[in-house]
Amino acid sequence: MTRGLGGHSPANVTHHLKGIHFPADKKALVKQARQNKAPPEVMEEIEAMPEQDYASVAEIMKAFGQQKEGPDRG
Repeated sequence: MTRGLGGHSPANVTHHLKGIHFPADKKALVKQARQNKAPPEVMEEIEAMPEQDYASVAEIMKAFGQQKEGPDRG
C-alpha cells in the first residue's frame, strides 16, 4: 500500500516523529524528524505546523489536518 508516500499525510509525518517524547513543542518535532532522516517534503510539513506544545500524536495529526484545511474553515 502506498498510503502516506510523498509526505503529505498525517501518517507519514507522524512516522518520522517516532521516538518523540511528549509534551513536545514545534522545535522538538523538527529536531526529531531530522534525527529520523525525514525527507524534505516531510520537513516542510512539520516546519509549517503551528508553534505550540503538542501533548500527543493525536494533537499533531489534528494540527496537521487544520493546516491542510487552511485558516477560517469550519
